[in-house]
Amino acid sequence: MTPERYRRICDTLDRRQPDLTVIMDGVHKPHNIAAIVRTCDAVGIMDVHAILPNNRARMAAGTAMGSQRWVKVHKRDESTSVIRELQGEGVQVLAAHLSDTAIPYRQVDFTRPTALLLGTEKFGVSDEAAAAVDQHVIIPMMGMVESFNVSVAAAIILSEACEQRRAKGFYDSPRVDEARYNALLFRWGHPKIARLCDAEGVPYPELDEDGQVKDSAALTALLRKEP
Repeated sequence: MTPERYRRICDTLDRRQPDLTVIMDGVHKPHNIAAIVRTCDAVGIMDVHAILPNNRARMAAGTAMGSQRWVKVHKRDESTSVIRELQGEGVQVLAAHLSDTAIPYRQVDFTRPTALLLGTEKFGVSDEAAAAVDQHVIIPMMGMVESFNVSVAAAIILSEACEQRRAKGFYDSPRVDEARYNALLFRWGHPKIARLCDAEGVPYPELDEDGQVKDSAALTALLRKEP
């Protein structure tokens, strides 16, 4: 890892937002999943929850998600339990959903712990998810169609969340707990060694001030096992 890459990784981790997330409830087209996850990385999101349909699209969607190194995608079985779990942690869950109670997305306080729920490409948010979330939000439309593509809607709403948080200084200092910060720093900077350590149940070795692995007899022995 070069010093420049080490600094870039540190700068990225310093801006990560552990209390901002996305729930993809049935989004299954690989290009939409990849675009949403890419937007999540761009605004500093660390974790995404994906409820995938039980059909042939599941494998294709999983492939698209696997290509994203910088955002952890948690595959979940259904949306309601995810919503309740996050709400129990004090997170407001918003659904991008057209309804009589929906409010324009810019009226939301995104500096609160927030999860944005996005429904399927064809049918949108399910009735169960719509009933479980805290608020429905919409993007005001000026044309004949009623909604944006799901990945575009995600980008628009998350850009507002990013701007609100930037204005309040949320990106100015690290917000990730030290243990996870250090683990991600090592995985991103030394992915090959991290995989070996994980496979063998060996703790990640320490890094020096330049992001290089410090001498470690245990690490040397581990690397010698590699075929």
